[in-house]
Amino acid sequence: MPAEAETYDSSKIIVLEGALGIRKRPSMYIGSTGAAGVIHLLYEVIDNSVDEADAGYCKSITIKLSQDADGDIAEVIDDGRGIPVDMMEKYNKSALEVIMTTLHKGAKFNSDVYKISGGLHGVGLTVVNALSVYTEVTVKRNGHIYKQTYSKGIPTSKVEVLGDTNETGTTVKFKPDKEIFSVLTFDSGMLTERLRYTSFLKPKLDIIVIDDRFGAHDVQKYETNEGIPAFIKFLDKDKTPLTQIIWSNRQEGQTIIEFAIQYTDSYEEKIESFVNNIKTGEGGTHLSGFYSGVTRAVLNYIERNKLNFKSQVKITGEDTREGLTAVISVLMQNPEFEGQTKEKLGNAYIKSLVETDVYSFLSRYLEEHPADAKSLVGKIYAAASARDSARKAREMARKKSIFDSAVLPGKLADCILDDPEKTELFIVEGQSAGGSSKQGRDKTIQAILPLRGKILNVEKASFEKVFDNAEIKTMITAFGTGINETFNADSIRYKKIIIMTDADVDGSHIRTLLLTFFYRYMRKIIEQGYVYAAIPPLYKVTKGKNVYYCYSDAELDAKRKELGDLDGLQRYKGLGEMNESQLWETTMNPENRKLKRILISDAQRAEELFNILMGIEVLPRRKFLHEHAELVQSLDV
Repeated sequence: MPAEAETYDSSKIIVLEGALGIRKRPSMYIGSTGAAGVIHLLYEVIDNSVDEADAGYCKSITIKLSQDADGDIAEVIDDGRGIPVDMMEKYNKSALEVIMTTLHKGAKFNSDVYKISGGLHGVGLTVVNALSVYTEVTVKRNGHIYKQTYSKGIPTSKVEVLGDTNETGTTVKFKPDKEIFSVLTFDSGMLTERLRYTSFLKPKLDIIVIDDRFGAHDVQKYETNEGIPAFIKFLDKDKTPLTQIIWSNRQEGQTIIEFAIQYTDSYEEKIESFVNNIKTGEGGTHLSGFYSGVTRAVLNYIERNKLNFKSQVKITGEDTREGLTAVISVLMQNPEFEGQTKEKLGNAYIKSLVETDVYSFLSRYLEEHPADAKSLVGKIYAAASARDSARKAREMARKKSIFDSAVLPGKLADCILDDPEKTELFIVEGQSAGGSSKQGRDKTIQAILPLRGKILNVEKASFEKVFDNAEIKTMITAFGTGINETFNADSIRYKKIIIMTDADVDGSHIRTLLLTFFYRYMRKIIEQGYVYAAIPPLYKVTKGKNVYYCYSDAELDAKRKELGDLDGLQRYKGLGEMNESQLWETTMNPENRKLKRILISDAQRAEELFNILMGIEVLPRRKFLHEHAELVQSLDV
C-alpha cells in the first residue's frame, strides 16, 4: 500500500440527492449536454402533455419559444387536468413541489390514472427543473390558478393562488442553465420532426408552436385527422408506391398495436418505431417483432405460391424490407426502456404480439392482392440478387485487403497523434488545395485527404459501383469505420471530418456528393456530430499593410463602409489560390476558422432533398429547381 494513501471509509461517501445528483451527472438523464440534451428537456415537458391527451383530458398543446441575452426560453401550455397541488402529508409538501423536485415519483406509476404513458420513470419534470436556471409552473385546477417558481431545482416560492378560473391545464416555463449546457438553443428542425410525428400518432390533437426568436413571430400548427396512414403518405410523398397502405390497429389485452406499411420503388427501407408516442431510435422488441412478422409473411407467401422466379438466391429479412416504408406504434403499460432517453424497448413479450399481428395482417393482404404481391416479390428477388452480387464483390475486395489492411491510403497525409478525440481529417478538393493544406496544417492533429474531382453520386449507383469507386474506397480506409455490415462508427480514426471545398458551385456540388454518401452509408457519423463543413473566405481585402478576409458579400459591404476605398480586393475562386499561410489563417486554424457542423435535425426533410436533387427521377428535381430558383442569391458561372 502506498505510504501516502488516504483512508477510505464512510467519511468519503458523498450522497447527492435530488437536483444536486442530476446536475452532477446530467448526461445520465438526458443523454448529452449539447443540442440534443437541450431539446430533450423540451421533449420531456411536451411528453407530459401528450400523456394527458392519451388519458383523454388534453385536446391542445401550445409551445412558445422566446429568447433573452443568455439563450432560449420555452413555455409549454396544455388544457389537461393540471398537476395536483394538494398537500402530501408524507413529505409535508404540495404534490406539485414533490413532482418537480423528487425523482421516481408521479401518477404514472398508477395505471388507474395513466393507463398509457411515455414518462414512466418519474424523473422527467424533476430533471427539467434541476437543469434549468429557472422554472415556473402554473396550474389551473379546482377552480383556481396556482403558481410556483424554482431555480436549479430548488423552490424559490411557495405554491401561490393567483386567482380563479373555470379552465384546467398546466403551463411549464423554463430556461436551460448555461452552467450545464454548451448549447442554449432549441433546434427548430429537431422540434419540427418531433411534433410532426406526434401529430400523426395523436390525430385530432392540436399542437401549436409560436416562435418569437430571431426577430420573427412564426406560428406553426401540427394536426391531422388521419393518423398513421397519413404518416406513411408523408414519408412516401416523393416515391412511387408498389402497394396500397396496409394499416392495422388492434388491441390485445391492455396493449394496442398499430402499424402501417407501404412498399415503394425505392431501394431504401424507412421504418419509424414508437412506444407510447415516444420515438425509439434504437428500436427494441417491438421492432424485432415487426421485422420477424414481415419476413415470415413474405417468405411463406413465396413458398405457398412457388414464386421462386427461377432464382437460387436465398431471401433474407433485409431483402423483404427493401423499399418498405412503415410505422409501428405500441401503446402499453409499464414499458421497460433501456435508459432514461427511451431509445430502445426491452419488454420481451411484445415481440411475439407484434410478430403475430404483422404476420397475419400482411399475409392476408398478399393473398387478397395477388397483383401487388407478384410485383412485390419480384422486387424482393431483385434485391436479393443485388445483395448477393454485392457480397461476392466484397469477398473479392477483402481478398485484396482493401478495407481490412492496416496500410493507410497513399494519398492520405496523416497526423502524428492517433487519438480520435483530438484529431481531424480534412477532405479537400484537388491537388493544388491538397498541397497548400498539407503545407499549412498542424501536423500534430490535422490529416489531409485530397480527392480527385467529384466522387460517385451514390444516390444513382448500385452498391457494386459504390464499392468499386477509388475515391470512396480511399475515404473508407482513411476513416477506419468499415462499410455496410462491417461499419462501426466507434472505430473512426478522426472525430472531426471536415469537408473543405471551394466556395463556388462546383465546391457545393462536391460537398453535396460527399454528404449524400455519408448520409446513405455512414449516417451514424453525422448523427454523432463528426462531420463538418469548412467555411473558406470569399474575399481578401487589403488596406495599407492590413489584410482582412470576408466570408460573404454582406461582410465585404460592411468592410467597405468601415475602411472606405480599398487598396486591394481579391475574389477567391478556389482554395488553390491561397498559399499555405493564408489557408491556415482563414480556414484551418482552430483559433479563428469557421466550421459548420452537419446535423440531421430533420431527417425526413434531408432524405427528401437527397432523393429530389441526387436521385434518378428528373421531374421532381426539375420541379424543385423551378419552384426555388428565385431564392438563389448568388451563382458562380
